[in-house]
Amino acid sequence: MKGETLSRFREELEKELKDNILSWWMKYSPDNVLGGFHGHIDHLNQVVKGAGKGAVLNARILWTFSAAYRMYKHPDYLETARRAYAYIISYFTDKKYGGVYWELEHDGSVRSSRKQIYATAFTIYGLAEYYMACRDDQALKTARGLFRDLEVHAFDREFNGYTDALSRDWKALEDLRLSEKDQNESKTMNTHLHILEAYGNLYKIWKDTELEKALENLIRLFLEKFVDRERKQLNLFFDDHWNLKSTLISFGHDIECSWLLHEAAEILGDPALIKECAELAVNMARASVVGLASDGGLHYEFFPEKMELDSDKHWWPQAEAMVGYFNAYELSDNDKFLELALGSWTFIKEQIIDKEKGEWYWSVDNEGKPQTEKEKAGFWKCPYHNGRACMELIRRIDENENQS
Repeated sequence: MKGETLSRFREELEKELKDNILSWWMKYSPDNVLGGFHGHIDHLNQVVKGAGKGAVLNARILWTFSAAYRMYKHPDYLETARRAYAYIISYFTDKKYGGVYWELEHDGSVRSSRKQIYATAFTIYGLAEYYMACRDDQALKTARGLFRDLEVHAFDREFNGYTDALSRDWKALEDLRLSEKDQNESKTMNTHLHILEAYGNLYKIWKDTELEKALENLIRLFLEKFVDRERKQLNLFFDDHWNLKSTLISFGHDIECSWLLHEAAEILGDPALIKECAELAVNMARASVVGLASDGGLHYEFFPEKMELDSDKHWWPQAEAMVGYFNAYELSDNDKFLELALGSWTFIKEQIIDKEKGEWYWSVDNEGKPQTEKEKAGFWKCPYHNGRACMELIRRIDENENQS
């Protein structure tokens, strides 16, 4: 019975991945006039003219289509990955100071030259995946260079950790925020999580001792600083000296971190860290259940000081919930986690997927009404969370089947 359930789950995920996610991005996102990809596509699949092109969007497209090509060997996926790669190398990489620009104008000129470390991390993540897809030596060389940029300029040798943002020439900034909704603090969980993810992907193809030490250090920072070991939830914002500056709870980041941290430990290969992160992954998944609504959707955030819940259900926490709960199921063999992963998928099918226009809505409110004023593709809305979730689960289901 469980085998049939997993087989059907896999079939539905693969159909969603190929027919509604990857196909949508190949159809609507390429900018065939100015190159690269459109910076903003609205909920009706209309291009918003003049919108800037963000580094994160392009890096995530690079990662997604590189990973899809590795899985399926479909030439169109490789072509899309190559388009992203070529645009990043030509326009986003800063040839003078290193790193990547935060945002370009629609024509490829620089709109924001700041060095948001999050964007550099995602570029490393995408370049490493692209190298695995087609063994392009220039991609690996660029990824290694970006790694060194972060270690030289963004790593805090005195207090540990990475600063969130710097100027084009790597000088301190007053405003470090990743987005308007973030607190202006120098060390954030979100940026560290995606450096961890990037360094892990790079370490798969480049067994450098400095990279190995940096990856281990990041894992330990999560175990010692970012994860509240009592609550099994994340601490999100710190100052330079690691004083906690926020009590905000982000349910999506909690469940995403649960499996990414465990994955990083597996990549590093330290048995003690693998064991610790595996136990923590299950406990974090268990703790995140407080953010689930009765319909299986994962709420966005909770503000303990105000006892205020942001009950919107954004697309990306639902995708990460599927993977995080499935990972906890694999680690614990507790069927309850499999039920939660399937529940997340049911919620996605019923409320998050746009059955008329394709792709996924940005979010739905507590009554299930889609937030249609938000884009389908844009600075933050990319094929990475939903595309990766589908690929990750397909891979895991296949591995389970092969082992049984």
